[in-house]
Amino acid sequence: MSRQEEQPLSGGNVSAAVVRVGDTVRRPAGFWTPAVHALLSHLRACGFTAVPRPLGIDERGREVLGFAPGEAVWPHRFAVVEPTARLARVGRLIRELHDALAGFTPPPGARWNALIPDIGDEIIAHHDLAPWNLVAEDGDAGRWTIIDWDNAAPGTRLWDLAYAAHGFLPLMAHPHWRRTDQDAGARLRTLADAYGLDETQRLALVPLLARRARSMHDFLRARHAAGDQPWATLWREGHGGVWSADAAYTEEREELWQAALLGAD
Repeated sequence: MSRQEEQPLSGGNVSAAVVRVGDTVRRPAGFWTPAVHALLSHLRACGFTAVPRPLGIDERGREVLGFAPGEAVWPHRFAVVEPTARLARVGRLIRELHDALAGFTPPPGARWNALIPDIGDEIIAHHDLAPWNLVAEDGDAGRWTIIDWDNAAPGTRLWDLAYAAHGFLPLMAHPHWRRTDQDAGARLRTLADAYGLDETQRLALVPLLARRARSMHDFLRARHAAGDQPWATLWREGHGGVWSADAAYTEEREELWQAALLGAD
């Protein structure tokens, strides 16, 4: 591929005009891009390299990131048969990420693309930790990269982890993705153990699982009412109903989640 050749990259519900140029990715920049690049630089400087390398802005005003080789693990590489070891690796990766983020001091005047209110502001959270934003290279033993940092904003570890649980367990009502209650509970325990949650954090996480899913439904409904794109289209396509069903499914099983998280080894 020559330096000028642009290869469109597909995937995602809201990304547009994303291309690969050589070993870089070019994406539309936003008011949040300088803050996000400062955050990514901090993560890489402190040894957390499972994020794209920030490379500034190109001559067309697009943000430039190092290309992350591999494939997004959603849906075909994180299907219902994936090994538990992969889920444990997700939990450890998120813990390492959050620990690295805890040492980040935003630059003066930093602006973030905060879409959904969090319950606090202990870190700058990713806010979209999910299989569709995890790129894996060379199978389970290869490099993993967390992509799509446009919505990074002040938040909390548990709010971020609750969203990750929805996608990676998954906590979904649709028959194709839905697991038995016993399996779903065991997988939640695996994620929490790998992350290293203490008892207090486990108790606090349980109600957030449904609350985080419901926040997605409420966000899409509000943006649809305001006519904001691409959210209005996602609502019309039924994404709001999916999030509502997932929230109800998760809330109905809160006693199960608590038992799984606090049960004896």
